[in-house]
Amino acid sequence: MLREGLEALLIVVAMIAFLRKADRRDVLPYVHGGWVSALAAGGLTWAAATYLISISGASRELTEGFGSLLSAVVLISVGVWMHGKGQADAWQSYIKEKLAAALSKRSAWFLFLLAFVVVYREVFETILFYAAMWSQGAQSAILAGAGAAVATLALIAWALLSYSRRLPISQFFSYSSILISGLAVILTGKGVAALQEAALFDLHPLAAVPRIEILGVFPTVEGVLAQLLTLLVIAAGFWFTSRRAEVR
Repeated sequence: MLREGLEALLIVVAMIAFLRKADRRDVLPYVHGGWVSALAAGGLTWAAATYLISISGASRELTEGFGSLLSAVVLISVGVWMHGKGQADAWQSYIKEKLAAALSKRSAWFLFLLAFVVVYREVFETILFYAAMWSQGAQSAILAGAGAAVATLALIAWALLSYSRRLPISQFFSYSSILISGLAVILTGKGVAALQEAALFDLHPLAAVPRIEILGVFPTVEGVLAQLLTLLVIAAGFWFTSRRAEVR
């Protein structure tokens, strides 16, 4: 739970911190609604996985794979956008004049969807893992481990949100864009690996590459190429937004 929760937490905290920095607390309910809905959907998934249906390995991997790739695409666009804003000057005038229009009802629902997809992907994987352990007994130890993970995640969230308030807004956007882009690369690797396990993508081993699951690095040609392509897209996006800021 700690490993899966940290990935979702970093993204949700970045969105919350951004909205607080931008003084758009009116949009926060959409973000909170997204992750709360994901937890509620996770509860229904637990019931379905435990009592109603048996989720096959292939369908589980397909859900995780497509969810990871969808999240990665969204995070790339968000990361490039935040990098561009980190390069711009006159932040206060930008916030007052443009942010209200940028965060319309449509984009507010987009934040709701992003929070939901990112959190539900992690919840889905965690629930299936816990359901498998639950059937083996030692429920009290499982609950203790889950409680410790939740407490640790809460402490990390508090620390991240507290520190983000002290950052100048341009620095905040620059650091957040790097963090979000890094997560996009990780999710890309995990998504491709999951789809390969579901036999949807071909798999060509790459012995020279180590397996680093926490970074989404898997020793396959397809996974490495997908992550390199993601890095190239991010680098091109960063370069383009920096050039546009210089022209201004």
